[in-house]
Amino acid sequence: MRKEPLINGQVYHIFSKSIAGFKIFRNKREYERFIEMLRFYRHKTVPIRFSYYEEISDRNLYYETKIGQLECLVEIIAFCIMPTHFHLILKQLEDNGISIFLKLLLDSYTRYFNVKNDRKGPLWQGRFKSVLVDNNEYLLHLTRYIHLNPVSDGFVERPEDWNYSSYGEYINLELSRLCNFSEYINLKPNEYKEFVEIRKDYQRYLAEIKHLILE
Repeated sequence: MRKEPLINGQVYHIFSKSIAGFKIFRNKREYERFIEMLRFYRHKTVPIRFSYYEEISDRNLYYETKIGQLECLVEIIAFCIMPTHFHLILKQLEDNGISIFLKLLLDSYTRYFNVKNDRKGPLWQGRFKSVLVDNNEYLLHLTRYIHLNPVSDGFVERPEDWNYSSYGEYINLELSRLCNFSEYINLKPNEYKEFVEIRKDYQRYLAEIKHLILE
């Protein structure tokens, strides 16, 4: 049990990384599978296991008719998946919703990864870390931090070149939506893009949100 329970209606920065910096996302398929799992496991009482869901030929239709209308444990505000870790910004909607969601998500991915690689044992370094995000200004700068993670780590030159984060949703409203951020981010897509990509004063703001950065 967590020492301090996570509170319904509050927003949290969630971070988890692999054991000893082990690379657990190594190709497009693994990244995309994990993102699809985010969409799947956020819902309560899903009717089938993810491994069965993955085999459905028209998965989008099944999701829309059988899963999409179910209540959610969490609201996903932003995400970034990296080779050895991930960042999520989540709002808890149900009692223990974040903990239940993360347990389902991480256990499921561990089973998949271990079977695929003929491996046994844990994949993640202990429990996930969480920090309360207590106002929208911090949230805005935190989204920039996690969306710039692939640039900071040298994987891409521009955040839009990393296909495994929510940045594309933030700068292109025509994309399908996994994240709900409109009530928190009061910027138009072009304004948000400029906010992220112009680095002026970025280090000062980064220092201000240091307590929200879990790495």
